[in-house]
Amino acid sequence: MKLWRGLLCVILLFSFWSCKAENPRVVFQTDLGDIEVEILERSAPVTAENFLRYVDEGLYNGAAFYRVVTMDNQPDNDVKIEVIQGGIRFAEGKTGFDPIIHETTRETGLLHKDGVISMARSDPGTASSEFFFCIQDQPELDFGGKRNPDGQGFAAFGRVTGGMGVILKIQQQPAAGQMLVERVVISRVSRIR
Repeated sequence: MKLWRGLLCVILLFSFWSCKAENPRVVFQTDLGDIEVEILERSAPVTAENFLRYVDEGLYNGAAFYRVVTMDNQPDNDVKIEVIQGGIRFAEGKTGFDPIIHETTRETGLLHKDGVISMARSDPGTASSEFFFCIQDQPELDFGGKRNPDGQGFAAFGRVTGGMGVILKIQQQPAAGQMLVERVVISRVSRIR
C-alpha cells in the first residue's frame, strides 16, 4: 500500500511539474494571417518577461510590422541578414517601458535560427518594445556575430510554432528600402497558453 501511495505521489508531482513546465504561447493576429510563437521564458527570463509585459498590457494591439530586411535591400552591409521587424515604434499614443538588460545568446543558448523571435536594439541594454523574426538561420545575429560591431548579438527569446508562411508573406510586401510601403497591422497579440 505504501508503495502505491508513493508511486501515486510521484505521478501527481510529475503531472503538476509538467503543467508548470509548459512555455507561454502567444498569437499575433495580422492583416496577412496569424503567427503563433512559443516564448522561452526559462532560457531568456528577462527578455521573455519584458515581451510578455507588452502583450499583457495590450501594447502590441494596433502595432505593426514595418521593416523587412532581404538579401537585396541592404547594399551597404557587408554582413547580410533576413528578418522582419515590428513593434510599437509607429503606433500612435503608445509608449514603451524602460529598456532591459541584454541577455546574449552565449548566456541563453538560444540561437538565431529560422523562425526565432528576438529583440531589436541599438546598443546593449537598449531593447524595449521592438522585435524581429529571423528568416532562415542568422548566426551573425548571435553573440560574436558580425552584424553588430559590438559583437554582443541580439537577445533571442522565442520561436515560431505556426504561421511561418505569414512571416514570409510580410517579407515579400512592397518596400522602399527596408521600410514597408504599407505597414502590416498587428491587430492583437494575446496569450493562448
